[in-house]
Amino acid sequence: MNTTGSASAPARLLDWRLRFGLLSLIWGFSFLFMKVGTESFAPFQVTLGRLASGTAVLAVAMAVRRERLPRGLRTWVHLAVAGFLLNALPFSLFAFSELTIPSSLAGICNATSPLWGMALSLVALSEDRPTRLRVAGLGVGFLGVLTVLGVWQGFHGLDGTGTALALLASLSYPVGWIYVRRTLAGSGESHLSLTGAQLLLATVQLAVATPLFTSVPAHFPLLPLLAVAALGALGTGLAVLLQYGLVAEVGPTTAQMVTYFTPVIATAAGVALLGEHLSWSTPVGAVVVLAGAALTQACPRPRPLAAPSPARDPQRANA
Repeated sequence: MNTTGSASAPARLLDWRLRFGLLSLIWGFSFLFMKVGTESFAPFQVTLGRLASGTAVLAVAMAVRRERLPRGLRTWVHLAVAGFLLNALPFSLFAFSELTIPSSLAGICNATSPLWGMALSLVALSEDRPTRLRVAGLGVGFLGVLTVLGVWQGFHGLDGTGTALALLASLSYPVGWIYVRRTLAGSGESHLSLTGAQLLLATVQLAVATPLFTSVPAHFPLLPLLAVAALGALGTGLAVLLQYGLVAEVGPTTAQMVTYFTPVIATAAGVALLGEHLSWSTPVGAVVVLAGAALTQACPRPRPLAAPSPARDPQRANA
């Protein structure tokens, strides 16, 4: 996929640190928005509203930058699968999970995504080799999950179904990323074009599924309606544009650090604004999960055999 698209140019009007903080806030508050939305609307309806408003934001961005949708039936088939794995499925699972678990716990479960990704990449991607540090990260992260769940208490006071749904949603992301990496890398299309089409297809999927499992709401309360709109326009549409700008400017490693701030903000928002209660094991376990996730992303520095010329230094060439 083309990583040098124009998506990042307008975003550079703000310093990347400000955009990094804004993206962390947006994704952290997304779990609060889901919680508020599911208080009045069915989970599928929340997800459909999220996808529709997020797609609208990307459609405007594509029109402004004169980007076209991808061409080729094969590409659209792959994008339909990606839209299901990266958008329709995890967004719906998180919405269903927040019917029975706090938004803060859903945000913490989301932080396990790098752990799932590391474990899956060792199996599915031959270029990812296990190291002692990364394997240790998996172990630490697993201990963190058990701490969050309070396993020594027999999961007392924890809704197992809701937590399992949130963890499955987190697992869906790396499955989708691996699929995209195997099928759409090197397609020649811009990230904005591919993601716009992906969200469009995910919206169509939810538009078909939602009427089958839900009925039209009798009322449309303003606050939940605004929460769903913000969830899509900010948490999906604007967040994608910010993320691509960060990746283009500071690289994927730094941009990925947002993952470690999101559960902290989600927890703070849930406790402060929704009055959610946390036992001591939840924040402690979250810290352990994040530590494990950070270890799984650590890459050993290669030993330089010789001083490469600037023109052939792959690290500098990809910067």
